[in-house]
Amino acid sequence: MAQKPSIPKGTRDFSPEEMAKRNYIFDTIKSVFKLYGYQSIETPSMENLSTLMGKYGEEGDKLLFKVLNSGDFIRKVSDEQLAERNSVKLTNKISEKGLRYDLTVPFARYVVQHRNDISFPFKRYQIQPVWRADRPQRGRYREFYQCDVDVIGSNSLLNEVELIQIVDEVYRQLNINVVVKMNNRKILAGIAETIGEADRIIDITVAIDKLDKIGLEKVNEELAAKGIAQDAIDKLQPILHLSGTNDEKLEQISKVIADSEIGLKGIEEMKKVFNYLKAFELKTEVELDLTLARGLNYYTGAIFEVKALDVEIGSITGGGRYDDLTGIFGMPDVSGVGISFGADRIYDVMNQLELYPEDSAASTKVIFINFGDKEEAYCLPVLAKLRSNGISAEIFPESAKMKKQMNYANRKNIPFVVMAGENEMNDQKFTLKNMQTGEQQLVDVVQLIEILS
Repeated sequence: MAQKPSIPKGTRDFSPEEMAKRNYIFDTIKSVFKLYGYQSIETPSMENLSTLMGKYGEEGDKLLFKVLNSGDFIRKVSDEQLAERNSVKLTNKISEKGLRYDLTVPFARYVVQHRNDISFPFKRYQIQPVWRADRPQRGRYREFYQCDVDVIGSNSLLNEVELIQIVDEVYRQLNINVVVKMNNRKILAGIAETIGEADRIIDITVAIDKLDKIGLEKVNEELAAKGIAQDAIDKLQPILHLSGTNDEKLEQISKVIADSEIGLKGIEEMKKVFNYLKAFELKTEVELDLTLARGLNYYTGAIFEVKALDVEIGSITGGGRYDDLTGIFGMPDVSGVGISFGADRIYDVMNQLELYPEDSAASTKVIFINFGDKEEAYCLPVLAKLRSNGISAEIFPESAKMKKQMNYANRKNIPFVVMAGENEMNDQKFTLKNMQTGEQQLVDVVQLIEILS
């Protein structure tokens, strides 16, 4: 007996109905990106491992999917290396490429490689799948789509403000209630400096970024396990519990890290962003969250995370400022800032809250019932005319029983059915049926196009 087919854990198939919903999300996000002047690019699914490794921290490197070299990939490996069973060394010998982990590092590589063809500041968006060898769970997949929007080649904080406006507009159109949480890596660096652990900023940010997931006690345990002094951990506690308005939090933290030049620079940047935002009527709340760290090593300034308010799920959008990401590819001092919309998590949120428009799943607006050869010949020119007017239309391919054809229309959620028998053909008319109301009307071609348009 043939083995039942399956797909890898952490991946999903999507039916036509599901794809219609996903495309509604993609189209909405894309339209907002275009509204703000961003241009589309694409990069390969695979990148050289030399491009990817070392850009996401130690934990991120472990989640990279490596691609085996083609041909006899084991030939260059000695018996001693095989016997050593060192997976890291072995992987370096048999794999030179990997599936991209995100879209930001490939974007940085793209900018450096095509620098002579790009006008700076360069505003790009990119909607493509990425892969992470993560443990699959609710809201977390091994293959998922990211919808990235970045501007590179500009230090202006207006870019951060614009990204928040984009977030507000996307989720307003999708009808998802969200909160934008913001912080600044310079403030976090100032905190690390103030508590006497300036050289441990990465360990500290990676740990406190897990606060929502594992709780304060576990975060403190992780900090201690990484060698952070207990005195420093104790000094960190009141900072993690600051409350009040954004202005009040900034005032409080400015006193705590008053001796840190970099920390005060971060506070100055955040004050400027929040002052800009006061000029806009945003639907979305923007909250300063000093526990937000975002674990990726390349962030250097403002960082963002967006959470849905009506569903228990992880962040559905995130990003931040990176001052020298292109420097690792030989093009230093080019600042950029960007955010990534997690399309798969947005899809799950919208499914749970049933937020899709009623017609989002309909791919065909009208179907012609097929009664036979003469009726086909009568309907086909009109079918072509509907399509030329931008109306999605189809005809059932054979003169099957009426029940079968109507069931087909129902299963595909086609809202209108057109019927043309001997009487209609004699009068140069068509019977148009609304599948939701059951109402039928006799119409000519012009009326048919007007109603369906």
